Amino acid sequence: MSYDFNADEVFEMAEQLERNGAKFYRDAAQGKIEQSNKQMLLNLAAMEDEHEKTFKSIRAELSEKEKVVTVFDPQGEAALYLRALADTRVFFEKDIDVTSMREILKSAIEAEKDSIVFYLGMKDAVSENLGKDRIDGIIKEEMGHIKLLSKELIKHKS
Repeated sequence: MSYDFNADEVFEMAEQLERNGAKFYRDAAQGKIEQSNKQMLLNLAAMEDEHEKTFKSIRAELSEKEKVVTVFDPQGEAALYLRALADTRVFFEKDIDVTSMREILKSAIEAEKDSIVFYLGMKDAVSENLGKDRIDGIIKEEMGHIKLLSKELIKHKS
């Protein structure tokens, strides 16, 4: 079954991805790393929390047209599909060395890149009249994450 997604559904996924990102950073902060690195990871988790709030706010402002269901789905399979995508594509459980800040940052950058690719694909699945242009804001936020993480990775080149 093929799905066309509206902006509301994409922003719902964005919220889940941000929750997953916050969990990733909080879990990584539990590793055996320096206290300053733990704090930086907790700060990144807090940024993800803020981005989730931002996306939730944008979602609340969507027009009814941008929330129109695009397929007949009486059993809510599309929502389950979207949730599964969000939970498995970006910031999913993977084995990383949580004692190495460098490895944590590399994994985080990879996850942020994956999220951008994910959103670019979702952008193609959203019609122009259903809020396609709003997805650019999500992509811009994720690009900002990569910039920040890359600067931190440079600091941990040793």
